[in-house]
Amino acid sequence: MKWTHALKDYTHYLRIERGLSDNSIVSYSLDIERLIKYMETNEIESSPLVIEKDILQQFIYETAKLVNARSQARIISGLKSFFNYLVFEDYRETNPMELIESPKIGRKLPDTLSVDEIDNIIAEIDLGSPEGERNRAIIETLYGCGLRVTELIELKLSHLFFDEGYISVTGKGDKQRFVPIGDLTKKYINIYRNEIRIHKNIQKGHEDTLFLNRRGKQLTRAMIFTIVKRLTEKAGIHKKISPHTFRHSFATHLLENGADLSAIQVMLGHESITTTEIYMHIDRSHLSEIMNAFHPRR
Repeated sequence: MKWTHALKDYTHYLRIERGLSDNSIVSYSLDIERLIKYMETNEIESSPLVIEKDILQQFIYETAKLVNARSQARIISGLKSFFNYLVFEDYRETNPMELIESPKIGRKLPDTLSVDEIDNIIAEIDLGSPEGERNRAIIETLYGCGLRVTELIELKLSHLFFDEGYISVTGKGDKQRFVPIGDLTKKYINIYRNEIRIHKNIQKGHEDTLFLNRRGKQLTRAMIFTIVKRLTEKAGIHKKISPHTFRHSFATHLLENGADLSAIQVMLGHESITTTEIYMHIDRSHLSEIMNAFHPRR
């Protein structure tokens, strides 16, 4: 089996069997392509079915000179996944990556915003312009529903179930989930939808898209980053802020106010609760309060 054939089968598996998004599939593919390029450059002839651990170790050693520990760990994880697939499909008997360890990397805790900081950011929005009303609805939706950027820009009018108190969100791997939406977020979405969006010259193919740019098309990820950056700078906040920060703040504030971690997991669309558990490390002060309030040996 040639590398190109194995990689094609693997990406098909990731898309069909595992239901991964296009971005995730590209990321996994790049790890394999990096290995293929290394072998071609160094004139190493070995197929994916017989390649041994020593070649892979040398590849990782050389790669480590070019990338940081986090990227190195991602590459190792991607290669392990690829060879696990080959074992699963009975192309190989063993995974040559099995005993290769990833570098130790610290868990980076995400930056969060306080409620006051979020209010200060919203206060900097120019509500005298149509874009201002849209941007307020965008910030309120990012924070009020804990959405990823892609989930926000792909949100549809037909996904708003305000009477039931939910919105339908398409997350990673095209997995759908229902997220509760609060009255304040509904209020600002309705203002934008009924007073601003209705007057847009909406382009064909974007009739159902909720948030539109000036030309009546779906906003880009880059535009959301730009909106957040400008508002953050105007509010005088010097943290490293991105649209994802509002998602982190959503989860952190829920946890601090006593929400159940498994409920937060469902709302965020995390496949594993291990991913959600990172928020347990952000602010532990409320945990002592909970123990003192509820434990019989307090």
